[in-house]
Amino acid sequence: MHSAAAPILIEHADDPRLDAFRAVRDRDLLAREGKDARAGRFLAESPLVVDRILARTPCVEALLSDEIHAAHFAAISSNAPVYMGSRALIDAVTGFPFHRGVIACCRRPDPATLTLDRVMPTHRGSLTVLLIDGVNNIDNMGQLYRNAAAFGVDLVVLSPNCHDHLYRKILRVSIGYSATIPTVMSSDWEADLIRLRDEFGLMLVAADAGDDSVSLESVTPSPRMGIIMGNEFDGISAASRRTAHAIVRIRMSEGVDSLNVATASAICLHRLNAAQLR
Repeated sequence: MHSAAAPILIEHADDPRLDAFRAVRDRDLLAREGKDARAGRFLAESPLVVDRILARTPCVEALLSDEIHAAHFAAISSNAPVYMGSRALIDAVTGFPFHRGVIACCRRPDPATLTLDRVMPTHRGSLTVLLIDGVNNIDNMGQLYRNAAAFGVDLVVLSPNCHDHLYRKILRVSIGYSATIPTVMSSDWEADLIRLRDEFGLMLVAADAGDDSVSLESVTPSPRMGIIMGNEFDGISAASRRTAHAIVRIRMSEGVDSLNVATASAICLHRLNAAQLR
């Protein structure tokens, strides 16, 4: 049985043990620009998010906590050290007013492990995959993962032009699910869609309000579903349109042409994933 280590009191903001937590905003900027700050590590914040990550993945390397939460995280953090400091010290280290109690430094998975061959379940039973096509809005990405958890999605596949799903604010919006739901980072979107359809036997349904769409209600779900959601400005990509078995629209009041992608995903997942939720 794991014996909890005591939190480690930190009294000076320049303590080198806190280097992984420094200048969070600068790291966020570099991540948005696609620079190498994304490589190797990601940061997760807030008690709920960090609790979920600790419970479901061994990726946490170290935690920085205020006095209120330190004992709790020391009790559940296994081998990861828990550094404890005042709110003022944490603000100085992270570079922004810190009000969420805890921040965790976590190992990123090796991108070579985030492929269909490594992540796709091998069983031939019922399966639901959420395929996110070109979504870059932070709030939408986080909410898509939260919806995926709510509706029993087994796997998320991201197109190459999606936002980093381990970005700190996406983790917060998703309440940690973007780090715990199995995820594939596609390097060839159309090729992966074709494999999901032809090799893995998924029925691919894409949500789009174009002229070639049919009503969502007209589609009979398959036990193995792939549900494609595109971004709000451009919709689904040409590759998604070419490979999908069906393109569906959600009925709305006259004069309303679209829904937020996160809202639309919840409606589609509820309709097309109902068999797994019974």
